[in-house]
Formats: sequence, C-alpha cells, structure tokens
Amino acid sequence: MAGILDTVNQRTQMVGQNRLELLMFRLGAKQRFGINVFKVREVLQCPPLTALPKRKSSIRGVAHIRGQTLSVIDLRQAMGGRPTEDVTNCFIIITEYNRSVQGFLVHSVDRIVNCNWEDIQPPPKGAGRASYLTAVTEVDGEMVEMLDVEKILDEISPTNAVASADAYQGTESLKKDRVLLIADDSSVARAQIKRALEPLGIPLELVKDGRQGLDYLRDMAEKCQKSITEQVCLLISDVEMPEMDGYTLTAEIRANPKLKDLQVILHTSLSGVFNQAMVQKVGANKFIAKFDPDELANAVKESLMIEAG
Repeated sequence: MAGILDTVNQRTQMVGQNRLELLMFRLGAKQRFGINVFKVREVLQCPPLTALPKRKSSIRGVAHIRGQTLSVIDLRQAMGGRPTEDVTNCFIIITEYNRSVQGFLVHSVDRIVNCNWEDIQPPPKGAGRASYLTAVTEVDGEMVEMLDVEKILDEISPTNAVASADAYQGTESLKKDRVLLIADDSSVARAQIKRALEPLGIPLELVKDGRQGLDYLRDMAEKCQKSITEQVCLLISDVEMPEMDGYTLTAEIRANPKLKDLQVILHTSLSGVFNQAMVQKVGANKFIAKFDPDELANAVKESLMIEAG
C-alpha cells in the first residue's frame, strides 16, 4: 500500500469533477466496503495491540506506530457484529477523521478504484446495516458500502455539539429572516450542526447530499429577483456526499449567475494538506474541519457579518 497518497496536484485534478477514489476492504464476510482515499494515511498489517482498562469493547487496544499511539477500532464489532478473532492476520487502515487519527481493524484490504459520485447512491431502506451506511455503489457487479464513520466514532466517544456562550454573543444585529442551508449525508453530522447553530436563531434547512442542496437553491432562486442571497444567507456543506460532492456543488453555485454570490463554508471530516488547494479551486469561502461547535458558530457569524457589509 506504499504510495497510497499521491501529490496535491494529482488529487486536485479531480476536484469539481464529482469523482473520488475508494479504498475497498472487507470485514470478514464477502461484503465489500469503501473509504475515501483522502482520509487514509496508511494501511499496514495489524501490529501488536495493547489492551486498555475500562475501554469500549469495540476498541481492541492501542498500537504504537511511527512514534504515535493510536486507538484501534474493530469496525465489525463497532457496527454490532461479532469481534474479529485473529487480529494478527488482519490489517489496520489508519485514517484521519474529525481532527483525530485512528486505526480501523479490517479483515482484508482489496484495492483502490476510481468512482463517480453520481454512481454513489444513498443506502437502500431496510438494509440491515442501513443505520451505519451513508452510501452504496457498485464495483465489478458487487455492492460496495460506505460507512458513516462519524456515527461510529460518535457512539464510541460522543461529541459535544453545543458551543460556548461566547460563540453565540454578538448575533443580535444579524438579520435572521433568511435560511441557512446545511448539506451533509451523515445523520449524526446534521444533528450536530443543527444543535450547534440553533442558538443563533437563524432558520435552518437540512438536506442529505449535494444534489438535493443544488435543487433546493435553484428552487429558492426562482423566488429571488437578482440573487439567491435574498432568500438564503449561507451554505454549510460536507464534501463527501452521494450523487454530488461538496466541491462540485460549490463549483455549480459559482457557475450560476443567480447563485454565485452565496457564501459557502465547506465543513468536512476530511483534513490534511489538500484542502486549501481544493477550496481555492472551486471558490468556497472557507474550510472548517469537523467538529468544533465554537469554530463553526464563529465562522457563521463572521460570514454573515462580511455579507452584511
């Protein structure tokens, strides 16, 4: 798996093209899962694990890797399955989510495939693991499932979604007669953002992906004389979403005369050196790594104050 992360230029070539690369893996059965390569730091054979007292059962222990101590989460067990038995023959996918680095224990790692977000769909209703899925796609005639890692991590270590009192100060003068649109495919992330921003007193509209977000903005623009900013004050968008990602959504907004003036904050669990190049390429106003309710609330305040003048 050496070389799994390429250069910034190679990665940013896909930005705005609604494409992504998936690292596929298995948790023991035939079912294949996928994770965005942007979130992967390294893949390696499972090293010796040190058990921790009073740990959540799905945390199999900690590993010492390249001078860093990482928690190793048994993905199959975290989703309600039985624990992975022989970890010595398994792999760890080291990832960076929501400002933290963790290892996910998986049975085997397959390969990397290049996909189009348009071919990635919301999970089918009634699927046994549906509550842990954000999307599904088809590769080589087989279904590949994308996990709601934010939900898994929040169940292991719940996130405080309420900002400090200071973050809500100074909003009295802000206009609160327009909608703030939130686009995110994770039900946990949508709930966190909603809870963090409700105290600002701004009407919130939540959608599940970039396609829904763009359709909503186009519909609202029909009610506007000149600009969407007459009805919508701000968009907060995730990056990874089925059908249309946040980068493509932002690019579509900038290309539409009625939508182009809308301020866009990209709010994502993706982090690392690639983001600023991507933000600049598609024309987003700001990038924030998930999830800090104070930073998010302050970013919203700043955006609305800039817009007001």
